Amino acid sequence: MKLPRALTIAGSDSGGGAGIQADLKTFAALGVHGMSAITSITAQNTYQVSKIIDLDPEMVVEQIRVCVEDIGVDAIKTGMLHKKETIIAVSQELSSLKVPIVVDPVMVAKSGAKLLEDEAIEALKKYLIPISTVLTPNAKEAEALTGIPVTDLKSQRKAAKMLADLGARAIVVKGGHISGSEVVDLLYVDDEYYEYKSNRLSDNTTHGTGCVFASAIAAELAKGSNIKDAVLTAKNFVADAIRFGLELGKGVGPVNPVWTVYRQSSLYKAIESVRRAVELLEQLDNAGRLSPESMINIAEAIPNAQNIMDVVGIPGRIAKVGNRLKANSCPSPGGSRHVANAVLTLSSINPSIRAAMNIAYSETLIELAKKIGLSVSSYDRREEPEDVKKKEGMTIIWGVRRAYESAGRITDLIYHKGDWGKEPMILIIGRNAEELVEKFSKLLKEYMRITQSQE
Repeated sequence: MKLPRALTIAGSDSGGGAGIQADLKTFAALGVHGMSAITSITAQNTYQVSKIIDLDPEMVVEQIRVCVEDIGVDAIKTGMLHKKETIIAVSQELSSLKVPIVVDPVMVAKSGAKLLEDEAIEALKKYLIPISTVLTPNAKEAEALTGIPVTDLKSQRKAAKMLADLGARAIVVKGGHISGSEVVDLLYVDDEYYEYKSNRLSDNTTHGTGCVFASAIAAELAKGSNIKDAVLTAKNFVADAIRFGLELGKGVGPVNPVWTVYRQSSLYKAIESVRRAVELLEQLDNAGRLSPESMINIAEAIPNAQNIMDVVGIPGRIAKVGNRLKANSCPSPGGSRHVANAVLTLSSINPSIRAAMNIAYSETLIELAKKIGLSVSSYDRREEPEDVKKKEGMTIIWGVRRAYESAGRITDLIYHKGDWGKEPMILIIGRNAEELVEKFSKLLKEYMRITQSQE
């Protein structure tokens, strides 16, 4: 199977947040072989561009030529071209290639430094935009290219149509620079408008967003996606790259386009942690004595977990078999719902707390937990607001927050005594699944000592 290939023609960002560095990370994260033709070398960090050295246009073209001649290319992305001569030379070299070209008309760095000379704007309009497949200006770049203010959806539409008249097949006028709680990226293609809406995210880690967005589109086009699907994938990809951005340096931190790689690695580690924990649980004699009627689940989240698919649990839960426990299936992402929601809530309070398991409730277990040094908090399900009761999965979220607020901290155990038709339950809380089993084992040992002495 042929590996999709994408070429970025852009500047080098020494800080690694934008430019070819961000493009190549994006290509790799999306399963595409990345190549680069460097146009300019910038001395750049999170808050400034202190110096720019342009490569000779002939050298830029030669980088393109040797890559295409030998390796081949399925899509091209252009970024910082800086000067007129480079734009003309690159446009001439690309004009004969029959592959999608994504043009990010980079004009200003996140720090405010100019990355496109004034006289180069006309060259961009005359030579590069007419051969582009997708043009991805932000609102300010769209203003510079069209001469009209771009401040709302109506002006985004007008600017997109004007840019299409210059020859671009598709235009995405990005809405990040337009005020409002909602960001609307507007795609204009084949005489139709498409709106891609999202909530505005924190701007603490947005260095490189434009580069990553355009290179993600190029990567998807290289894989054979149509323009609409490529733009949607790119928008979602950038949103997560911002959400998992890196708070580095004194200025605006970079987005994190390799978050998907980190996520898969983190999920693997969580799966292994839960697998080992279940293995230990299944070896414990009498562990089934602490199983509730609804069975046990054990869950561990990855760092920065956002939803239950970022939490590893046991589909079908862990059943009582005699006096022992037996998992009904292997650990997998999304393998828990209720316990996973508890983990997500707790990790949002304290990111180091990423695991929980449920066991049966009894007053004896609570007293024993305190005796062996485990901290305990609780909530009363009878106090649960009606609007919370009506929403599936909200009870445990409300409950663990209530317990945290009443205790002033996250405790080793959180319990409730049930409600009408609801089984009482204890949650064991910890940093990882194996730590949960350690606490469970101590509690079980003390429980068996007491019960056996009574028998």
